[in-house]
Amino acid sequence: MKYGSLVIEKKEYVLLKRFMNLTGYYRDDTLRTSVKKLVGELEAAKIYDEADMPNDVIRFNSTITIASKNGWNRKFKLVMPNVSDVKNNKVSILTPMGAAVIGYAEGDSITWEFPSGEQKLIIEKVDQENKYINANMIL
Repeated sequence: MKYGSLVIEKKEYVLLKRFMNLTGYYRDDTLRTSVKKLVGELEAAKIYDEADMPNDVIRFNSTITIASKNGWNRKFKLVMPNVSDVKNNKVSILTPMGAAVIGYAEGDSITWEFPSGEQKLIIEKVDQENKYINANMIL
């Protein structure tokens, strides 16, 4: 990991913790496993103020290009659950893919469990939209 642990912006951290508290309610085993793994990673995460966030770290509304060691590539935007739209490459934080990438940086490698099995991913590119979330949003 480029920064030694996940890097999360303060307001996004608060929102992620709220989402993670719902873990017990997820019916999908893979998602529940992903969320539990993310909860563990959040315990050691570095929490930054907005002004100090590195530009190459995946956060809400980042556009990410990833490659799998299995040979596939994918580009998507990480979004809030209410604007998720897989057909338009908008992936919710509350999916195994969303939980896998949040807080990682460009160049990082990740091993994560997906419905299709364990995948090894490389984060090739991170683009920021500079349209970040408001932690006071209604969930």
